[in-house]
Amino acid sequence: MRGARSHLRAVLFPVAVSPPRATPRVAGRRAWSARPAPQEPGMEYQDAVRALNTLQTNANYLEQAKRQRGDPQTQLEAMKLHLAQSGLQVEDLDQLNIIHVTGTKGKGSTCAFTERILRNYGLKTGFFSSPHLVQVRERIRINGQPISPELFTKHFWHLYHRLEETKDSSSHVSMPSYFRFLTLMAFHVFLQEKVDLAVVEVGIGGTYDSTNIIRKPVVCGVSSLGIDHTSLLGDTMEKIAWQKGGIFKRGVPAFTALQPDGPLAVLKERAEQISCPLYLCPPLEALEEGGPPLTLGLEGEHQRSNAALALQLARCWLQQKDHQGIGELRASGPSPLGQLPLAPVFQPTSHMRLGLQGTEWLGRTQVLRRGSLTWYLDGAHTCSSMQACTRWFRQALHRLERPSRGSEVCVLLFNSTGDRDAAALLKLLQSCQFDYAVFCPNLTEVSPMDNADQQNFTVTLDQVLLRCLEHQQHWSRLHEEQASPDLWDTPSLEPAGPESLLLAPRPPHTHSTSSLVFSCISHALQWISQGRDPVLQMPSPPQGLLAHPVADSGARVLREAAAIHVLVTGSLHLVGGALKLLEPSLSQ
Repeated sequence: MRGARSHLRAVLFPVAVSPPRATPRVAGRRAWSARPAPQEPGMEYQDAVRALNTLQTNANYLEQAKRQRGDPQTQLEAMKLHLAQSGLQVEDLDQLNIIHVTGTKGKGSTCAFTERILRNYGLKTGFFSSPHLVQVRERIRINGQPISPELFTKHFWHLYHRLEETKDSSSHVSMPSYFRFLTLMAFHVFLQEKVDLAVVEVGIGGTYDSTNIIRKPVVCGVSSLGIDHTSLLGDTMEKIAWQKGGIFKRGVPAFTALQPDGPLAVLKERAEQISCPLYLCPPLEALEEGGPPLTLGLEGEHQRSNAALALQLARCWLQQKDHQGIGELRASGPSPLGQLPLAPVFQPTSHMRLGLQGTEWLGRTQVLRRGSLTWYLDGAHTCSSMQACTRWFRQALHRLERPSRGSEVCVLLFNSTGDRDAAALLKLLQSCQFDYAVFCPNLTEVSPMDNADQQNFTVTLDQVLLRCLEHQQHWSRLHEEQASPDLWDTPSLEPAGPESLLLAPRPPHTHSTSSLVFSCISHALQWISQGRDPVLQMPSPPQGLLAHPVADSGARVLREAAAIHVLVTGSLHLVGGALKLLEPSLSQ
C-alpha cells in the first residue's frame, strides 16, 4: 500500500491540487483547519461559508469527541457557555416549542414528515438538520425552505463576531466547532424569525449531542436504531440506545418507533429513570384502518415507520398546544410484550394526509428520471439503512415496464467514509446485480475551491482515493467468493490520463461486474451518463478519460443501452455532490 500511496501522489498532485492560492493538502492533514477567518469579511455568502469551514468539520468533531470521552458532560457545558456568549440562555430556547428527534436511520425523514404536517396547519416552522447536501444553509430552514444566502450571511457574521468578542482565553474556551456553531446559529435564526415551532434533529447520539442543551421540548422522538458511530456511541444496540435515550426529559412525552427487544428495554429504563412518559408507535396500518391508505411523498417501505412516528409527534405537539382538529381517537390495542404503552391510534386528518403526501427530503429514496436514464439517490450508510435502500431499489426496478428492444444496464456509484464497514455495505449491494460498479470520493470536482459548501479540509486527496481503491478491492473480493478463484486478477493501479485517475481490475473472463474508480463525482457522472442526461451539462470529457479498456467498452454499452438505472448510495455527501451536478437549481 505504501507503494500505491507514492504512485497516487506522483500521478495526482501535479494536476489535482489547485493553484498555490490555497493549501488544502497542509490544512487537510491537521486535526483543525489552519485557515484564518477573514478579519474584514465581505458580505458574500461564500465568504461566510469559508469562515465557517475554518471552525472544524464533523469528521474532526468525532475525533475530538473520542479523545474527550472521559468526561463527555464537559462538551455540553461548553455548549451552554457558547450559548451564553452568543447572548442567549437555555431558558430562551423554551420559546421555540421544540420537537427533538434522534435515531440511527430515518430521523431526518421523520423530521421532514413532521415539519410538513405542522406547516399544513398554518404554523410557521423552523427545521434544523444535518448534514447538508449541496449548500450549508439547507441545515436551517424556515417553512421548509433553506434560509436565503443573505439571511445566512447576516446571521453568521453577527454570531461569529459576538463569539469572537466574548470568548474567554483564561478558560481555554475557543470558538465552537462547526456543528456547534450551526446549532447556535439555528437557535438564533428561529428566535429572530419568530417561528411557532422548531423541529430539531440530533447530530450524533443524543445524550452529549450539541442539541441536547434543549431543556423543555414539547415532545421527543426516537426513529429506528442501528449500528453507527460505534467508536463514539458504543458497539452494541443497547449502548447506542442508552445514548439516544439521553434526549428524554422529565414529564415530556416521547415516542419511539418499534425497536428490537434489547434496545427497547434500554429506552424504557432511561425513560422511567426520569419519569418521561414513553410510548411505542403503532404501525401505519393501524392508522389507515377505516380510511383510505396514506400516500407518502418519500418512497420506500421503510418510510412507513418514519411516517408513523411523525404522525404521533405532530399530533402530540398539536395536543400539547391545544390545537383543534388533531384526529379522532380509536381504541389502542395491547402493547407487544407489555414493554411500553402503545401510542394513540387515531384517524389522520386531511392536514396530516396532505402533509405526508407533500413531504420532500432530497437524497433519501429520491428518483430523477431523465428519459432512458434514471438516477436513484439514497444516502444509506449503515447496514440496516442499506438493506432498506437495496430493497427499495429492487422494488423500483421490478415495477418498471421492461423496454421492448435493447438492453438495460444497472450501475452502482458508491463511496463510504469514516469508521463505517464498507465491505459489509457492498456485500448487501451485491443483491442488486449491477453491471458496473463505480467508486469516487465525495468531491464534486477534483479541486472544488470555488465552492466553499463542498470544501473539506479534514482529508487529503490521496487518502480519499486510496479509500476508493479499497472499496474496489472489496467489491472484487466479493465477486471472487461467488465465482471461480481465477475469475479476477489483483486490481492494478493504472492512471487513465493526466486529468482523471481511473483505476480498474483487468477485465473478467466471464460475466461479472466491472468496476472503475474516478477522481471526482463529475467525472464519474460524465462517464455513466455518456451525454444522455439533458440536465447534466458538462464540458467535453478530459483527455484520457476513456483510455482504459473497461471504461472504453463500458462507454459503448452505456451509449447503446435502452435503459440505464444508476443507484448513488453509501454516503449523504456523495449523494449531495451528485445532486449539485444533476440539479443545478439547488446551487442557486
